[in-house]
Amino acid sequence: MKPLTTEKDVSSALAAGTKAPDFTLNDGPDRKVSLAELRGRPVILAFYPADCSPVCGEQMALYNEILPEFQRFNAELLGISVDGVWCHRAYKEARNLRFPLLSDFEPKGEVARNYGVYRQGDGFTERALFVIDGEGLISWSYVSPIAVNPGADGILTALENLSSKGVSNGNEYRTQAGNAGR
Repeated sequence: MKPLTTEKDVSSALAAGTKAPDFTLNDGPDRKVSLAELRGRPVILAFYPADCSPVCGEQMALYNEILPEFQRFNAELLGISVDGVWCHRAYKEARNLRFPLLSDFEPKGEVARNYGVYRQGDGFTERALFVIDGEGLISWSYVSPIAVNPGADGILTALENLSSKGVSNGNEYRTQAGNAGR
């Protein structure tokens, strides 16, 4: 069995202050979601490796539980992995998830590559978080160790920072590079 990609093999995630690459991905067999459609409000991108892994399950369940906190900031949460739409549908129904799970399936990992979080040697994405302001700029990004649930503290802090300066004034940006939670 091939070992997981090492840190030095992984491209760098896009940093705060970078324009977020636009995309349109499937949220099920008959529905598409475009980042451009969500302009004017904060967007949380939660890239995760796979639907049916234990850490991903914990992470997505946590976000589902605290979804009202994200919504308090008028933020849209989007989960993204390379799994297909039918896998996402089953996973979403089994876990009663109330936010979109987008399929970065074909071409596999294209959106993750654009954000610098695709693990080429492994065929799945990093466990990465991005908070995008209403103008489409990344205000915060974080890549967690693959086996660690990054929690939500960093996301909430980034949303609070956006809220305190006006949802999208575009002047100050922070990159989170520290520990998994903050």
